[in-house]
Amino acid sequence: MESIFLLSNLLVMPFWLLIILAPHWRWTQRIVASPWIVAPAALLYAALVTPNMLTLLPALANPSATSIAALLGTPAGATIAWAHFLAFDLFVGRWAYMESRRLRISAWVVSPLLFLILMLGPLGLLLFMLLRATAERRPQPSLAGA
Repeated sequence: MESIFLLSNLLVMPFWLLIILAPHWRWTQRIVASPWIVAPAALLYAALVTPNMLTLLPALANPSATSIAALLGTPAGATIAWAHFLAFDLFVGRWAYMESRRLRISAWVVSPLLFLILMLGPLGLLLFMLLRATAERRPQPSLAGA
């Protein structure tokens, strides 16, 4: 299970490195334009969850702290949860990257927030959403007279 856990990191890390360290590189923009970059992590998650569906569904359908702790308290449960985090965090990071490009927010501002999305998911997302709301209120250059 440890090797699968490590593999899951390799499935997403190249994309994170691109959007954080090379956000203006033409190939970063081309690669990240596709939402399919999350597919490898999502497929790994599906491969881990599908054979365990009968065990997982009862606990997930009626969750309690105890039942979720029991699921996560095993190497298999931790690996499944990690693959889930990686897939969703990358999807959110991709969205934040695309929005920052659309709104022309400086990579110097966005890259630390992308790192926070990678490391602390919802906290990074919340901070990016605040930045996005601020950026959307900025006056946009007029196309009139162009």
